[in-house]
Amino acid sequence: MTPDGSRGPPAMSDDTTTDTSTPAVTTATVTTGRGDRVTYDLRGSGPAVVFVAGAGPYRAVDPVTTRTAELLAAQGVMTVVFDRLGRGDSPASGSLDLDRELDAVAAVLDVAGGSAVLCGHSSGCAISLRAADRGLLVVGLALWEAPLESSADETAAWAAEIERRIDAGDLEGATEHYMKDMPPEWLAGAKASPHWPAIAASVVSQRADAQALVWATRALADGGLGALDVPLLAMTGTRTFPRMPEAARSLADAVPDGTAETVDGADHSWEPEAMADRLAGFVLE
Repeated sequence: MTPDGSRGPPAMSDDTTTDTSTPAVTTATVTTGRGDRVTYDLRGSGPAVVFVAGAGPYRAVDPVTTRTAELLAAQGVMTVVFDRLGRGDSPASGSLDLDRELDAVAAVLDVAGGSAVLCGHSSGCAISLRAADRGLLVVGLALWEAPLESSADETAAWAAEIERRIDAGDLEGATEHYMKDMPPEWLAGAKASPHWPAIAASVVSQRADAQALVWATRALADGGLGALDVPLLAMTGTRTFPRMPEAARSLADAVPDGTAETVDGADHSWEPEAMADRLAGFVLE
């Protein structure tokens, strides 16, 4: 539904289903204070990790995160993987801005017991950073390849053009602009796919990503991240883009308790077994 802007505690739905496979998964929805319904998978028990996707992915098309969550749950960590607003089983209309996305994260944190480590992927790192900065009950940040290598001004101009195209209804153009600095074969592959219309339509959910990246690049440049008082692990893959390790080190250096590490992974994605082990160490140490 379209939210009315009201605030209030998230409410659990009654449509909970439990899969009897191992590890067990509970799939349910939670409603934010604005009225948005967020669908999630919960596995395991113990201290919690909430996975925050970057631009595009959701549960049905992201087996890497699902497998990581399964492996991590088997090591004594509660895991929550949710569909971000406007994706998968979390339909939402209207302007899907960063404030609404942060309300969704807050609702999922409530599902996780009130507090959790946020594991952000790509632009999901910026959303996770903003959630911690806003005072949500984030006890740690595990960030995979945060794309913070551009300047704050460059990022702001890029994001403004994405929002302009979304508002004008040019969703294909907005998607093309969002991906303009990514490997060209990624965009070519997306446009050649029979799913291209759906891919382009989903760009409305990336307004939050663009806004979060604008905030994060400015906070990184002006020292604003120095106020974050939670442990931060900035990770990059063993095969990655040239400037990603530099961005990870800059991010780790910008906070009081930050570490930059390499974890097995390639092409902007991690290996589930290696990532689950590293997250278990980060959460349980």
